[in-house]
Amino acid sequence: MRFNNTVKALGASALMLLGGNAFAQEASEDVFANLRANDKTGINVFEPAKVEIEEFKAPKVRVGGNFNMMFQGMTQSNYYNGVEVSNGNEVQPSAYRLAKLGQDFNLPMANLNIDVAFAPGVTMKLETYLSSRHHIEANVKGGYLQLDALPFLNSNFLDGLMQNLTLKAGLMEINYGDSHFRRSDAGNAIYNPFVANYMMDAFSTELGLEALYRHENGLLAMVGMSNGKLNQTTLEMEGAAPSLYGKLGYDKQINDDFRFRLTGSAYHSFGDARAYLYSGDRAGSRYYNVMTYYDAEGNRVSGGDWSGRINGTFNRLTAVQIATFAKYKGLEFFGTYDNQSDSHEDGVGTMSQIGADLLYRFGNEENFYVGARYNTVFGTYTDEADIDDIKVNRFALGGGWFMTKNILVKAEYVNQEYTKGYEQLGMQFRDASFNGVNVEAVIAF
Repeated sequence: MRFNNTVKALGASALMLLGGNAFAQEASEDVFANLRANDKTGINVFEPAKVEIEEFKAPKVRVGGNFNMMFQGMTQSNYYNGVEVSNGNEVQPSAYRLAKLGQDFNLPMANLNIDVAFAPGVTMKLETYLSSRHHIEANVKGGYLQLDALPFLNSNFLDGLMQNLTLKAGLMEINYGDSHFRRSDAGNAIYNPFVANYMMDAFSTELGLEALYRHENGLLAMVGMSNGKLNQTTLEMEGAAPSLYGKLGYDKQINDDFRFRLTGSAYHSFGDARAYLYSGDRAGSRYYNVMTYYDAEGNRVSGGDWSGRINGTFNRLTAVQIATFAKYKGLEFFGTYDNQSDSHEDGVGTMSQIGADLLYRFGNEENFYVGARYNTVFGTYTDEADIDDIKVNRFALGGGWFMTKNILVKAEYVNQEYTKGYEQLGMQFRDASFNGVNVEAVIAF
């Protein structure tokens, strides 16, 4: 019922926007002006600007890339660290104790980006992970066609409609919420002012279609449909069905000093197969080896490639994200509220998240920044009354320096605490915490 009302609201708002005046487009000779820039100029860009291409001579290819290298120096502990147990005549460390972390560099990560302009307003983007934590081998993230104009149809009506409309089709990062515009994505870490993404990472790559409509008064509406799959297959999958998602929002540069943005997004998977919206990152998380522990035999058990995260595990998923962004001169705020739940008739559980970034950018062309991040996740995967809900808190302090628009160095101190819910997460999470310093060098072009 809640999702049906959301769909109706999205549709009504889209019709209101369609009835408005034509959007006053900018004009540019850059045939890639409708795509987000890979460097510093892409920061705080959500949906890229709607730009009319003034002159197009021939198809053009642009090759870009992203690279990062990170030094990690953190410590971790839990309830079982320092606890000893008796095993016959021997006393030995307890199972589930967390492993000691060292101070060293992680495997560098890199992305390859290929953009192609086929015609005015007709572009393609192909993104490949050359190396990441989860895939040390090359792995295609996705590729999609973006239509900001339809010059091949020679229709005045469609030309007028496309002044406001952007269409996307392919295997792509779906436009759910706003936090995915500020996250680190394997080698691409220049948009993220901190080292890691939010603990509940609203991100997935799925095969689908999107239509985005923007009005000159700042209102925007987007609707999309995907096949709901992270890994594509033509084999029959029990419970597989499409997913529908959408976004309504307002984004306006009020004056030279102040910009404000507010959006609401919804996602619903109609099938009973696993939904990947909050567990669709194929690159892996940034905090390496946290929550790695020892079992009862003394074997070291990895915390996984997404350590430090709270990944989603729901099937028929209904999710909502409310996001706000405000920037007054150098002072910048970004905040989100997320909620995901299992909407299957037999499903139980709901997980929520609050994330907030407060930054101050300063210096020539705002090449320096300092900031703080607060992130908390709470909820449950079960309806058993005698099991505690999950509660995890993270706090980070950081800063960065753009040496050029292509080179960023950032550092942060992070502290994360698992305060409740280890029965659901695993015994190694009992009173667990990690903290320390991370330094990351980022190149993007």
